[in-house]
Amino acid sequence: MRFKPLLDRVVLRRIEEDSKTAGGLIIPDTAKEKPSQGRVVAVGPGGMDENGKLQTMTLKEGDRVLFGKWAGTEVKIEGEDLLIMREADILGIIEE
Repeated sequence: MRFKPLLDRVVLRRIEEDSKTAGGLIIPDTAKEKPSQGRVVAVGPGGMDENGKLQTMTLKEGDRVLFGKWAGTEVKIEGEDLLIMREADILGIIEE
């Protein structure tokens, strides 16, 4: 990908969740919610603090993260649906 986010922004690819319930029922596409997990594709250099110093990013490419339901902006880059959001909108890293 040739897209580099600015400041404290992160580019994510949604991770699709399982389409079956614990009981084995299949959930149709029309009833599914958008996944709230994603994989980090690209990160910006970091944000500026109140003194003008660059704060490094906690996230790195390849991290699996959990984010809020309405967080981020959906974009299409090179034909792929991605999300761009600030690092502060990410709730946490899922360790595998």
